[in-house]
Amino acid sequence: LALQVTNRLKDLKNENIKIPVGAFLGSKYFSGIGPGINISIIPTGNVTTQVKTEYKEQGINQTVYRIYLEVECNERILTSYKTLNTRITNQVLLTETIIVGDVPATYYNLEGLDKENAIDIVE
Repeated sequence: LALQVTNRLKDLKNENIKIPVGAFLGSKYFSGIGPGINISIIPTGNVTTQVKTEYKEQGINQTVYRIYLEVECNERILTSYKTLNTRITNQVLLTETIIVGDVPATYYNLEGLDKENAIDIVE
């Protein structure tokens, strides 16, 4: 997969885009206003991929399990004033499942308890 991404980035040599001047003002109201400034994006370096997993509690007896691919690549952005090197990271969800457990007979929410007030539960 990393080789395929690298080959696709090589096909995008010197991709030129125009960004409106209003986008540089930092306001969402002016982001699409003004003449366009030419910017070139050149892929540099290599692409790295890493498989990651995640467990997330979902209710009393359910857990969400996700497997996703994290893709990182280095890019060089050329403007008429400055050259920027940046790393772009993206995550692609490969699969997701819900693991369902047994419903407990009782449930206690013990958040916020410490040694001093834990005895109140027993009484």
